[in-house]
Amino acid sequence: MSPQDQKRPLRIFFSAGEPSGDVHGANLIRQLRARHESFEAVGYGGPEMAAAGCRLHADLTALAVMWFARALLNLHKFWDLAGRADRYFRHHRPDAVVLIDYPGFNWWIARRAKAHGIPVFYYSPPQIWSWARWRVGKMRRFVDHVLCGLPFEQSWFAERGCNATFVGHPFFDEVEREPPDEAFLQEQRAEPGPLVTILPGSRNQEVMHNLKWFLKAAALVRQRVPDARFAIASFKPHQARLARREVEASGVPAEVHLGKTSELMRLATCCMACSGSVSLELLHHTKPTVVLYWISRTAYVVQGWFRRVKYITLVNLLATDALNDTDLTPYDPAQPDAEAIPFPEYLTCEDKSAQIAAHVIEWLTDEAARTRRVEQLARLKAEVAHGGASTRAAEYILETLDQRHRPLPCPHYPIGQCSTEVDTARSSARHVSHSTAGRP
Repeated sequence: MSPQDQKRPLRIFFSAGEPSGDVHGANLIRQLRARHESFEAVGYGGPEMAAAGCRLHADLTALAVMWFARALLNLHKFWDLAGRADRYFRHHRPDAVVLIDYPGFNWWIARRAKAHGIPVFYYSPPQIWSWARWRVGKMRRFVDHVLCGLPFEQSWFAERGCNATFVGHPFFDEVEREPPDEAFLQEQRAEPGPLVTILPGSRNQEVMHNLKWFLKAAALVRQRVPDARFAIASFKPHQARLARREVEASGVPAEVHLGKTSELMRLATCCMACSGSVSLELLHHTKPTVVLYWISRTAYVVQGWFRRVKYITLVNLLATDALNDTDLTPYDPAQPDAEAIPFPEYLTCEDKSAQIAAHVIEWLTDEAARTRRVEQLARLKAEVAHGGASTRAAEYILETLDQRHRPLPCPHYPIGQCSTEVDTARSSARHVSHSTAGRP
């Protein structure tokens, strides 16, 4: 981008509703600001994007909800926010709209942006290939540029008529950017016994649904490994309060820490985690992990109609040819070839605490088994866990918008003739036309 282009005001509207999307949006905003001196970020996001300089119209992360019923209860709020965005597009016309995950609401934003002729970029697009493939039609109609985070996504979207580009997963940017709390690491390393880190999720629903099973598994682990320690990584203060109540009710001696997720991963011998993008950070740290995603029996039946991949964990999807797998039954870590899958996972409506505990006990008591898992993760990390997504996305967005603002070539004038000369020639032609009007 030329110095003249950098001085041209550039305003981009962002929409991110998940806590992880808030982090990815913040990193992208920083990269855009570093490359364009007159850049302005506005829109919907969370505290991370606000800290990066985004002028928030609303904190959308406060409405991070899952499942249809809960979304329906907040429908009036989403409708109001969509209306506000539509009015902003009409009166202020930003140069572009950047959506980050959060399907459902972001389709509304994309539809309104397209109605006003504003280019739409989808950064870290929703995983519609895994559960809602029919929505690729919306992606074709309402999104101009799909900035893919997973290697197989680019070909999948492109084969279905979308303009897709692979930039890498933004999660790896965050794990490289944030320095660890060395004092906390030193303090924890002085404690005796192996540490098992529990990651119950970033949404309230996930914490409520998964933590009790993790703590039940922890109690089973302590029966076999009495010196094992447990620490829960909480994303928000109210989730930490909820975790402390669950810990007290369970009787398991587990510490609860707020804002120390990365440090607790580094310290862990192994982990128990809720399914989500956190699995990519666990891959980065090569931590043996068992994954749980507990849902109600009704939700379990419903997901069977929509899910189109065998695995729910991103790391397992990266390690397999999951999109071409015709067997869509939930993965069973007890099956004969289970060792080929990096993270044992359980998508369930049942009590799997005994199975979860068995994996943790193996990693705590069998050094060879743990080493094999770490080496397996290290090989996969070397293949796929590369940073730089926000840098590549920022450069792609700026280059694309720069091309939109360049004057179109004029086929009726010599190559190299500047737009000023062309405009002058056209003005003179109009003047001659008007001055000779009515003459024979």
